[in-house]
Amino acid sequence: MTRPVLHAEKAPAPAFVSAAARYGVIEKPDLAFTPAIARETEHLYEKVKDFIPPFEWAAYAPYVHAINRLKKERNAVILAHNYQTPDIFHCVADIVGDSLQLARDATRVDAEIIVQCGVHFMAETSKLLNPEKTVLIPDVKAGCSLSESITGADVRLLKERYPGVPVVTYVNTSAEVKAETDICCTSSNVLAVVESLESDTVLCIPDEYLAMNVARQTNKKILTWKGHCEVHERFTANELLAYKEANPGIEIIGHPECHPDVIAVCDFSGSTAGMINYVKDKRPERVLLVTECSMASNIQAEVEGVDFVKPCNLCPHMKRITLPKILDSLLNMTEEVLVDPAIADRARLAVERMVNLKQ
Repeated sequence: MTRPVLHAEKAPAPAFVSAAARYGVIEKPDLAFTPAIARETEHLYEKVKDFIPPFEWAAYAPYVHAINRLKKERNAVILAHNYQTPDIFHCVADIVGDSLQLARDATRVDAEIIVQCGVHFMAETSKLLNPEKTVLIPDVKAGCSLSESITGADVRLLKERYPGVPVVTYVNTSAEVKAETDICCTSSNVLAVVESLESDTVLCIPDEYLAMNVARQTNKKILTWKGHCEVHERFTANELLAYKEANPGIEIIGHPECHPDVIAVCDFSGSTAGMINYVKDKRPERVLLVTECSMASNIQAEVEGVDFVKPCNLCPHMKRITLPKILDSLLNMTEEVLVDPAIADRARLAVERMVNLKQ
């Protein structure tokens, strides 16, 4: 007699439990500006007093105080990009830096919760490198023109068109795109990443200007994609030449996401970290940073004796992150950033190859 074949039933996938359900929701505190809060935040105000007048600090200080208290209660750490406003960068952030620094530091975080004060791809990167941790972004709509310029399907088509050509993808991309990538890069290490590959031809995507600028520094053939940063693409060479004419002796420092014609006018070009180090080390008498203008304010708070001329192109996505939204994120445990497990492992490999690359 033939026995029936018994098929073991798969256990149902565990139901998703929201971060709010896992950690609980905390009632919003009183946000009155009291003498006690004034005293406890006085040392922080010293860092930002050149950018926030005293009458405005009365509105900022209760949020700063509440966030710093609440992140300890939640066992949370706040990561902030250089483009965040000074109140966030200097008053509530635990770790600050450019994309590469935040990616590296995210792997060393002991806290249970990461609050990413930046844009969505940065929060995804933190989640990729910390899959067991809870990652929050205060505004899920904080996007990026570069990230939105390309999809995973686009990368697959490029790989079909250029079989065997390694793909270097700027970290300013979604996890879906990173999953189709051989290795990620940032503006800090793009040249080192390109030079680390054995191929004579490299796809460097999606930032066209970054790729064009690195092509000038390598003998490899660089294939590009027409993605641009909406902040950096607004700068023009003629604009910078006009600044030079109006400000004799000024030093202009440009970010490599700018058009090569813009970089050709600059006295120095480098990543956000490179630009910061240049100002701190060289201490130019007068300087113009060709990048998001909050970064100039954040450096100015730390460097004395340097006159900053600010053309001030703001990133509308970075500016979606505010103190009230950070507080709401910690109170209500929103917005949690998740990455589809089907792509997370592959995307993580591309980021880890970048993070672990020997300089």
